Amino acid sequence: MSKHLNQEKQEYVLSKQLLRSGTAIGALVREAEHAESRADFVHKMAIALKEVNETLYWLELLHQAN
Repeated sequence: MSKHLNQEKQEYVLSKQLLRSGTAIGALVREAEHAESRADFVHKMAIALKEVNETLYWLELLHQAN
């Protein structure tokens, strides 16, 4: 999607934001798998959830903008 937005739509800002927040989710979940404690796990998953929320925001914005 990021590639399509960059090349076809020439939308650079939203594509970078979407790529950053979307890929951060997996990285944070992966980090949480090796958390040092339960509290660390919960903290990392909470940050991942925030990234999910941000990614949904960018997707909704793109959808509404057509």
